[in-house]
Amino acid sequence: MKKLKQQQMSDTLFVGALLSCAGGFLDAYTYLLRGKVFANAQTGNMVLFGINLLEKNVTGMFCYLLPIFFFFLGVLIAEIIKDRFKEKENIHWRQVILLIECIMLTVTAFMPSSWDLIVNSIISFVCSLQVEAFRKLHGSPYATTMCTGNLRSATWHFYAYTKNKEKISLVNSLRYFTIIGFFILGAVAGAFLCEAFSLSSIFFAVLLLIFTAILMW
Repeated sequence: MKKLKQQQMSDTLFVGALLSCAGGFLDAYTYLLRGKVFANAQTGNMVLFGINLLEKNVTGMFCYLLPIFFFFLGVLIAEIIKDRFKEKENIHWRQVILLIECIMLTVTAFMPSSWDLIVNSIISFVCSLQVEAFRKLHGSPYATTMCTGNLRSATWHFYAYTKNKEKISLVNSLRYFTIIGFFILGAVAGAFLCEAFSLSSIFFAVLLLIFTAILMW
């Protein structure tokens, strides 16, 4: 029963909103303080890697390839943790993921700006752990560290509601828009906190993740 409740909590809008807020903050943090890059999603890094590959810029290629590799590694680690902890009764494997995220983000707070490449790679790793561990919102696929897919799903469900007038379609659309709203809220908080606390502002995301892990108990 306890395990079932934990799985249901990870599927709720409240948890999704907290994680999306953290995701939006991390995007603002890496853009404003860590070299004007977005570490949450890797599409832009792949494009820039391709451009540097064409220009034969080895240094540039490495700068964009490293976060991509760490994102890839994070997905693998998340699945390994899931296999190792899914039968545990005292702690849920998603809580382990959140605790790892907290530790790694805390470490980045003490890394100077000259280590931005390493910091962005770590944050890419953290985001891949999160996006792999939290993939369902009331049974529907979503992401907490990027919003393109969420926007598509929100729009599709809204169209389905206008066509069929089914209440569940409207509810699903509003859930996705809520996730998007909290992602934006996290970015706004990031802009404010980065200016006020500089590199130490990363602890805002850490606190959100700790609170989420506690909720899942």
